[in-house]
Amino acid sequence: MATAAGSLTSLISPPSLHRLTTATGTTSASFSFLRTSSPSFPLLFSTTLPIKIRQHFSAIKASSSTTFTESQDLKVNTIPTKPIEGQKTGTSGLRKKVKVFMQENYLANWIQALFNSLPPEDYKNALLVLGGDGRYFNKEAAQLIIKIAAGNGVGKVLVGKEGILSTPAVSAIIRKRKAKGGFIMSASHNPGGPDYDWGIKFNYSSGQPAPESITDEIYGNTLSISEIKLADIPDVDLSSVGVSKYGNFSVEIVDPVSDYLDLMEEVFDFSLIKSLVSRSDFRLTFDAMHAVTGAYANPIFVDKLRASPDSICNGVPLEDFGHGHPDPNLTYAKDLVNIMYSDNGPDFGAASDGDGDRNMVLGRQFFVTPSDSVAIIAANAQESIPYFKSGPKGLARSMPTSGALDRVAEKLNLPFFEVPTGWKFFGNLMDAGTLSICGEESFGTGSDHIREKDGIWAVLAWLSIIAYRNKNKKPGEKLVSVSDIVKEHWATYGRNYFSRYDYEECESEGANEMINYLRDLISKSKQGDEYGDYTLQLADDFKYTDPVDGSVVTKQGVRFVFTDGSRIIFRLSGTGSAGATVRIYIEQFEPDVSKHDLDAQVALKPLIDLALTVSKLKDFTGREKPTVIT
Repeated sequence: MATAAGSLTSLISPPSLHRLTTATGTTSASFSFLRTSSPSFPLLFSTTLPIKIRQHFSAIKASSSTTFTESQDLKVNTIPTKPIEGQKTGTSGLRKKVKVFMQENYLANWIQALFNSLPPEDYKNALLVLGGDGRYFNKEAAQLIIKIAAGNGVGKVLVGKEGILSTPAVSAIIRKRKAKGGFIMSASHNPGGPDYDWGIKFNYSSGQPAPESITDEIYGNTLSISEIKLADIPDVDLSSVGVSKYGNFSVEIVDPVSDYLDLMEEVFDFSLIKSLVSRSDFRLTFDAMHAVTGAYANPIFVDKLRASPDSICNGVPLEDFGHGHPDPNLTYAKDLVNIMYSDNGPDFGAASDGDGDRNMVLGRQFFVTPSDSVAIIAANAQESIPYFKSGPKGLARSMPTSGALDRVAEKLNLPFFEVPTGWKFFGNLMDAGTLSICGEESFGTGSDHIREKDGIWAVLAWLSIIAYRNKNKKPGEKLVSVSDIVKEHWATYGRNYFSRYDYEECESEGANEMINYLRDLISKSKQGDEYGDYTLQLADDFKYTDPVDGSVVTKQGVRFVFTDGSRIIFRLSGTGSAGATVRIYIEQFEPDVSKHDLDAQVALKPLIDLALTVSKLKDFTGREKPTVIT
């Protein structure tokens, strides 16, 4: 296996100092990134990088911009640096290949640019949270982030043991501990390992991803950065829970599960869920995909809810996710799909992604689309989940997500919002008290218990609904199944047939040319235009005005909406690390119960064919087939 040896010397340059013994004439120091083995987090590699102290001092002395300051025994080195191109934050942080982040000062520049972008009161002497999904390079990055945080005057950094914290857990801890924000080391559902992806994002004091006003300023500062402030402290032992103090700065290593589990027990009726999960006639399978929720699955599903230990598969977090692609969909979560579609498969199945914020839900030989999932959770929340005992405050979905949730909001007479893709757009609505439950078709579902989507929350919500429907069932009686619940929902609200076609890692030039072509096409379109058997109601490039702060975002997806309610949407995803991912969303509403059992690809074929024709996708990208269909 490739290691970071040889590359990490350039994480920051000149190198930081860790153990100085100049009084004895020592001329070298050891820079050690901790790789401590534990049963949950296997030892994958270890490296010690030599540093020549004399050369370090020479490099600093040669630079007139380098200074040293002392603050209660904490030495801060000011390291000269230069701007690096391409550090613009996307929809969910900065994501690149691991080797890019290993380039000289690449990560350090972005972290320092973030501190340069925040008001001093948002970090000086404050508490920040740090964690990630356990992927390759996280522990090395954590050491660097801690040192830069200390160098910029942060009072304390709270870190998940072994650097592990799911994205929802970071949000939960920020809120519970009243932290000023937190760093999440993750590239979400993207593959991990030396040749794959890494990412970083910052969540603000409410626990939500930093708004565009901050991420835009970070990018601006990456273009003008000239120095990095780095505290001269030793590497922190991430393997042991406890507090380490360095002058006026401290690091606390915490159990990654406890605060999050406490919150889940406040939201849900665990005794109700346990009454289902512990039944001899109910079986579940949770696939952690060798990602971060492997650290949470056993404490929650097995220890607390008494599921059988063999209910958890791929449950050990690995730095390369077991060579898998930790994206919970029908293509990449094939282990779970095979189990659920086997003869006499389990009653309930679920998977979560790399950092634990996405989810996929299945019944026996039955797939629940994310669009249907959030609608069904919203429709059943008040009766089955204690957190919503007074009813949801409002509902919201991302623009490409199907209209299934709209119909629930209408029937329950609840405020409803349609926002751009990106969880940060839900945050303002939650903070304003107008939104409780929301979701994205990209397998993200959540509520205002935190300010991130939450994979395990969605699984517990589904188990709550199933448990509530079966609470009076005696052993031997037929249980209400996942498919029963979904089909009953369709009978009440109608079915929104929905599918998404992903074309991953397309050449960026061709993908952008296609979107520009579509934008030109909609500028010339008008209501009443005929598109095959469909009549155009409207065509636009989605624009959103935040009802809370009045901020405006544009160019969020090209939409063709037809008079029968059918929709075709085109957008480029901002969550990849290479090339461009083209996404096509196809939706058609069907009120007729007798037509609810069609395969979605059959029901939507005329619209799919129209989408490919209108976009000229093959001409622009050269792609004949999608990478993933959901």
